[in-house]
Amino acid sequence: MTPSRSTTVSRFIAAPRERIYRAFLDADAVATWLPPDTMKGIVHAFEGREGGAFSMSLVYPDDETSQPGKTSDKTDRFEGRFAKLVPDERIVWATVFDSEDEGFSGEMTVSTMLSPADGGTDVTMVCDNIPPGIRLEDNEEGCRSTLGKLAAFVGG
Repeated sequence: MTPSRSTTVSRFIAAPRERIYRAFLDADAVATWLPPDTMKGIVHAFEGREGGAFSMSLVYPDDETSQPGKTSDKTDRFEGRFAKLVPDERIVWATVFDSEDEGFSGEMTVSTMLSPADGGTDVTMVCDNIPPGIRLEDNEEGCRSTLGKLAAFVGG
């Protein structure tokens, strides 16, 4: 049996938990803050409720040459569902990448916890069952970038 591949990234965001939680349930918001670094987000479908499905593409900039996409040369497309929602506390996404490469197959779970902190919220993202084709360091870096963009989006 292969051990589960996981990463954990945390960041303090100077915004209330309610505002951060809402940013996870709005398609336009997710398209803005979720894509790491200079990637662009395109939402294809989005049901922001527990059990609701979503589909999205993350598109690399034209000048990106260091990493190929999982779905095509410049795109990472994925589908998922809101597996668990605890208002203002926890968001759990179950996601599957659209890729013909077995190294990117399987369901990855992203659990985001929102903990009250003095002056804002401690946000912790735990990614479990990361496909073997994704380097753990790249996943961590992407999550750090995403949390930075989330902080900017919610004003924290």
